[in-house]
Amino acid sequence: MTVTVVESGTQHNVVPDTLHFVLDIRTNEFYQNEFLFEFLKKKMKKCELKPRSFRLHSSSIPQEHPIIRRCLERGMQPFGSPTLSDQALMPFPSFKLGPGESSRSHSADEFIKISEIQQAIETYVYLLEGLAI
Repeated sequence: MTVTVVESGTQHNVVPDTLHFVLDIRTNEFYQNEFLFEFLKKKMKKCELKPRSFRLHSSSIPQEHPIIRRCLERGMQPFGSPTLSDQALMPFPSFKLGPGESSRSHSADEFIKISEIQQAIETYVYLLEGLAI
C-alpha cells in the first residue's frame, strides 16, 4: 500500500481544512480487494474511502501444480510480479512467464534480447512437452 497522490491547501498561509489522498494497493492471492477495502474502512473511520474498482484481482497458482513443478525442476524461481496484465481478469489459477528480465518490463527503455527469446522458446517446449493436466 502506497500513498501516490496527496492534495491539500489553497494558500501558503492558511491551514488546510481538507486532505485528499490516493492509496495504491496491490493485493496478492491471500486478500481479496473487497475484504481489504472493508478492513481499511474500519481502521480509517475518519476518512471517506472510495474504491476505484473491484474488477481486477490478484492471481496465483499452487506450487504443486504440474507446470510449476516443472519450472522448479528447471531451476526457475517463482516470484510475484509487481506489474499488471490481463491475468488480473482470469478467475482461474494462472502464472506469467515471458522472455527477458522482469525489471525491464514497463520501463522507458524496455527491450528483450534475441537470446532471451530463444531461451524462452526452449523453456516453453520443456515445460509443455509431455505435460498432462
